[in-house]
Amino acid sequence: MVVLLKIVQVILALSILVLVHEFGHFIFAKLFKIKVEKFYLFFDAGFALFKFKPKNSDTEYGIGWLPLGGYCKIAGMIDESMDKEAMKEEPKPWEFRSKPAWQRFFVMFGGVFFNLILAILLYSATLFTWGEEYLKNEEAKYGVYVNDLAYEMGFRNGDKIISFDGVATDNFSNLQIDMVRSQAKEAKVLRGNDTITIALDESYIPKALNTPGMFGLAFPFIVGEVPDSSLNASSGLISGDEIVAINGEEMFITQEIQKTLQNLKSQTITATVLRSGDSLQIPLAVDSVGRIEVMLDGDMTKIFNITTKSYSLLGSVGAGAKKAWVTTKNYVEELGLIFSPKTEAYKSVGSFIRIGSIFPSTWDWQSFWSITAWLSIMLAVLNILPIPALDGGHILFLFYEIITRRKPSDRFMEIAQMVGMFILFGIMILAFGNDIISLFR
Repeated sequence: MVVLLKIVQVILALSILVLVHEFGHFIFAKLFKIKVEKFYLFFDAGFALFKFKPKNSDTEYGIGWLPLGGYCKIAGMIDESMDKEAMKEEPKPWEFRSKPAWQRFFVMFGGVFFNLILAILLYSATLFTWGEEYLKNEEAKYGVYVNDLAYEMGFRNGDKIISFDGVATDNFSNLQIDMVRSQAKEAKVLRGNDTITIALDESYIPKALNTPGMFGLAFPFIVGEVPDSSLNASSGLISGDEIVAINGEEMFITQEIQKTLQNLKSQTITATVLRSGDSLQIPLAVDSVGRIEVMLDGDMTKIFNITTKSYSLLGSVGAGAKKAWVTTKNYVEELGLIFSPKTEAYKSVGSFIRIGSIFPSTWDWQSFWSITAWLSIMLAVLNILPIPALDGGHILFLFYEIITRRKPSDRFMEIAQMVGMFILFGIMILAFGNDIISLFR
């Protein structure tokens, strides 16, 4: 059921993005009186699930059967259709190739432009509807809980990360990505009462890109409820108790306590508990799977000062535009890592499978629209890359034409389109390959 829900979310999000992207091409083509022959959601290789052509319209609208995108077929343009026969005919005034370069530029840039506008609108709408809620890094008063990779790099449980290369991270959840994105050479942390500097070797980047959860949020083990069915129902443990040691060994971080209990299955332990300022020693039974069968107090607002922001309609637009800009800038930087072989970031390139993993396991409109906004930016940035089969490739040739006042030949454009499609096909193989490999790790 979870897999099905994720598939639905991926298809719905990508359908919205493709429709908006192709509509950007469509609207500018219509504006400049260029004939649009087809406007399709999904590809109709062989046949279409649905199609219609309004009376007195040049455009056929439809839904294909292959849910891998969609397209807008513009007359007189070398595109993925590779309609060579049509290109052999004399140019018509209503064809793409007959229009001035500046008009063709807007037609090609229209898809990217509309995806960026969509991202701004979605971010604005989510901020206006739900506001913004996050934990500032400086408010993570118990520091981080580190995984094996972070420990190997020199970080320790309870470290409070101050900065990477002198630049502080505002949002706690962005610690890892900020470190990797900047290819940080050092980290400054507060460990106890001491400020120390951790030297970071660039060899960590490939592993960090493919190892999520390096810096978990450390939080205390505070009992929320002891169920009547619990092994420790009569132990004396009550709601609000905070466990700070196990068998005399100090540990206050929940994740650390849970990991320790895994090694004490079916045993009786002595827990040091803080209650109203007093320290108590309480014997507790550990079940066969390493739990003491209590419910934690999950209200993080009792522990941390969570930053919350609400926005007016006008304020949300400005905040949405800023968020779209920052997200675009960050994604461009992350894309730069992929083209740097030493980072091995190409191993993190994923297909629809990886995209699906981003969506939540339950339906959440706030998450769905936020992820869709991010994917819209991703689609815009990827499409502007100077690869012939992408919008960026066409724009590159248009710039060449504007500067040199020489239009590339149709034969050259056909070859460039084929080369671009081979490049994209190779990227797709890499993406699917990475996803398949990750399934067996």
